[in-house]
Amino acid sequence: GSFGRKGGRAVQYGEFIAALRQRGLCQVYLLTGEEPYFIERARQRLLTAICPDETIWPELVERVEGDRPVPEVIERLTTTPFFTEKRVLLFSGTRLFSEGKAVPDKEGKKQSRSERDMERLMATLAAMPPTNYAVFETPVKADKRRKIYKTVQKVGLILDADPVTAWNIDAWLREKLMELGREFDRAAREYFLGAVSLMRPISLFFLDQELTKLALYTDAKTFTRADLECAFSSLPEVSGFALFDAVDARDVRRALILLERQIADGVFLPFLLAGLARHVRALWQAKEYMAQGLQGKALGGPLELNPYIAAKVGKAAPSYDAALLRRVFLHLANADYTLKTGQAGPEVLEEAVIALCRRKV
Repeated sequence: GSFGRKGGRAVQYGEFIAALRQRGLCQVYLLTGEEPYFIERARQRLLTAICPDETIWPELVERVEGDRPVPEVIERLTTTPFFTEKRVLLFSGTRLFSEGKAVPDKEGKKQSRSERDMERLMATLAAMPPTNYAVFETPVKADKRRKIYKTVQKVGLILDADPVTAWNIDAWLREKLMELGREFDRAAREYFLGAVSLMRPISLFFLDQELTKLALYTDAKTFTRADLECAFSSLPEVSGFALFDAVDARDVRRALILLERQIADGVFLPFLLAGLARHVRALWQAKEYMAQGLQGKALGGPLELNPYIAAKVGKAAPSYDAALLRRVFLHLANADYTLKTGQAGPEVLEEAVIALCRRKV
């Protein structure tokens, strides 16, 4: 395709899909990075662009697992299709784009990649038969200094599947809601971003699945906070979100009720403690950054929070004394050990919640 001949830089998922839609197909693709969600979605969209009829995919796609010797890769790339008009070679788990020339074969022995073989491979990729498509997938970040990487950059398209973080998930969320034909009201958006900021790590597969299920359960065009609380209530790492709201609002009665409810629901106490400790640390750090002049959404980067949530933390932080936050944080650090060794129970969490709500050192 024209895009393949022009070449270009590696792109993120949204740009990758736009390139497929607007600029046509090229013969060679590299899907690389640490976010399997984007690699899987990009592969699906790519196969659909090559052949919209999914029933033909089993005959069309030849999956090659693991790292293969370069001559074998070249042979597969140049073999013309027999029973279909097109042929897709999907190389999964290849190390061709990783640093180093020696890789273990099936028996665990090291096999060297000669420069001559690599030159032949690069020449093959630059002159692929129009019937054949090569898709290389690697779960680790490709080495951009390698000649083969630069070859694919010239003749094909590269996806950089970087993990989504709490502070840059907005683009993914916007695209997902557009796909569903739905939107969030203000409270739902606040809850979602707050819940995501507590997920370690963020699972896009889970979020995608829950929002899709939510769209099936309700016909309403706008999702509410209640909808999302229902969807995420089973997740221990985000179920404490309402608790932190109550603590920041100094509502000790509501905070203790929410804490008791979570304990009664069987949420693992160290999970609750970890979430509370993260919140206390964020408040403490926010105070320090605000003293240096950072305000509002600008706190997002240093706090590693979505800017919207960071602004909310920044709004609550001035009502806390730094000495209190330090004492509670140290209390929670000690409580983590006593909880895990069975020397303490929920009372250590209750003590921290009460101290935070009353803002007393």
